[in-house]
Amino acid sequence: MTKEQHYKYWIEIAEKDWDILNKLYDSKDYVYCLFFAHLSIEKLCKALWVKKNKNNYPPKSHNTYYILDQANIELSPEQIDFLLLLNEFNIEGRYPDYKQKIFNICNKEYTDNILLKAKEIKEWLLNKLQ
Repeated sequence: MTKEQHYKYWIEIAEKDWDILNKLYDSKDYVYCLFFAHLSIEKLCKALWVKKNKNNYPPKSHNTYYILDQANIELSPEQIDFLLLLNEFNIEGRYPDYKQKIFNICNKEYTDNILLKAKEIKEWLLNKLQ
């Protein structure tokens, strides 16, 4: 697989995760919707990492901030704060004992706010990948 094919693969699967996110949102499954928001953004971060590095294999991490930091991508303080917040949905979406904590806060309004910011980050990452 060429470098371009490799990072385009990451973009393709990130878009599939974003499609799933929309279905989860429509079904009002907000916790898993935000979990998939994280998955999609994580995969775009990995695509950018692959594009910016000699190696085709990004860090085996789910931490979006860490992945972009390892790719030497400059982030604003607001972007850093949001990525760190989004990382929480990766952990809380995977482990049942954490899920209950976020079931109480993941209403439509909260999810809409997170998705708006996630979409901004998504577009920013896709722009960097062009």
